[in-house]
Amino acid sequence: MKRAVSTAILAAAIAAAVLIGYVSVRIERQSTLDEARPADVILVLGAAEYRGRPSKVLKARLDHALELYLRKMAPRIMTTGGAGGDPVYTEGGVGRSYLIGHGVPPEAVVLENEAESTVESTAMAGEIMRRMGLRSVIVVSDGYHIYRVKEMLQFRGLSVYGSPRKERGGDSMHERWNYIKQAIGYLLWRAGVAV
Repeated sequence: MKRAVSTAILAAAIAAAVLIGYVSVRIERQSTLDEARPADVILVLGAAEYRGRPSKVLKARLDHALELYLRKMAPRIMTTGGAGGDPVYTEGGVGRSYLIGHGVPPEAVVLENEAESTVESTAMAGEIMRRMGLRSVIVVSDGYHIYRVKEMLQFRGLSVYGSPRKERGGDSMHERWNYIKQAIGYLLWRAGVAV
């Protein structure tokens, strides 16, 4: 009996590792694809902000979204992200201020500033888009993040195109770990666990 249980646990662990590996490869492939094309809105996923200023990661995402906007890929940009522990500022609000400060008209920046996770950001952004009648979106985030976000938004019936922010060469082990984390997050989401 114990041997059967051990064998079943081992088989499940191997199956999970193979599945995570398979999804990680799909995430890695998506991470470098720039699929930007005309859409209804550019969606910028939130990242850390510091006392009203975007972190380097958030700034790079916002700058990339701004570049797409100036290329007339979409008439609107949506910024996302809640407070993340900051009592005054939100990631979405900081992103909106940054874009307006760089010449984007306030009416062209849509704000989602309550989400505390990727799952919440995509759910809330999807609902905002539905209410505004927006059907297509360019997702701007870090490359490793795009696959999961695209899947979540496609699940909501949207046409989704990924456009990863420009990144400098990074540590390949760190990148691999990001692919694995995103694969686990994606598989948990598919299983109904919001992470």
